[in-house]
Amino acid sequence: MNQPPCTHTVGILAGMGPAAGVDFARLFVAACEDWLRSHGHAVCDQAYPAHWMAQLPIPDRTRALADGAAPQPLEAMAQGLAQLAGLGARAVAMPCNTAHAWHAALQERVPQVELLHMPRETAAALRAQGQERVALLATEGSYRIGLYEQAFAAQGIACVLPDAKARQWLMQGIYDGVKAGDMALAQQRFVAVGQALRAQHGDIALAMACTEIPLALPQAPEAQGWTLIDPTAILARALARRAYGA
Repeated sequence: MNQPPCTHTVGILAGMGPAAGVDFARLFVAACEDWLRSHGHAVCDQAYPAHWMAQLPIPDRTRALADGAAPQPLEAMAQGLAQLAGLGARAVAMPCNTAHAWHAALQERVPQVELLHMPRETAAALRAQGQERVALLATEGSYRIGLYEQAFAAQGIACVLPDAKARQWLMQGIYDGVKAGDMALAQQRFVAVGQALRAQHGDIALAMACTEIPLALPQAPEAQGWTLIDPTAILARALARRAYGA
């Protein structure tokens, strides 16, 4: 009989926002199933790794980056990461792109856990796929600190950025759309950004580098046939590999 593989406990530092955290858990389970099948293991309840999710009310990351007087998320994130470490998590994924502005500080606070870095995991995956140029759909906070631009540059990938108006549309889609439960508005704004980038740069791959964007854009009829890159799914696969010791 095919024995379940050896696994390691992993964690998910979520709450940024809550819907994105829940969706990441779904993607992680799917990534585990893919790993099991690709390595010749039976897919059964006992073959999945132990995984814990800390779903916490964490201050807004983009606002914190724009205004030093605004509530800062580091302490809440560090508390959640320490809780996951206390539960035995060996590696932790943080399904919020902008939160990676505090990645180094969090890793320093809780060094016994490997905190995965979503932009770097994404850049490495795209390099392995042979992608040379990608348009970046993200939050103002992510643009401000160059999270993905730096990760892509390290892998030799050119990063195309939307203009100021398109960035406003993205923020409206994220905050007034997905986070507020208005998915129709979210799709409208995200599609408009994609169409503008494709009109200027052709059939360019679009990196959905905010965890709210994949909750709306792929379902839009206008986006069918577009090359959409989901860093959240890439991060989920990376966490699955850590869980199985790969």
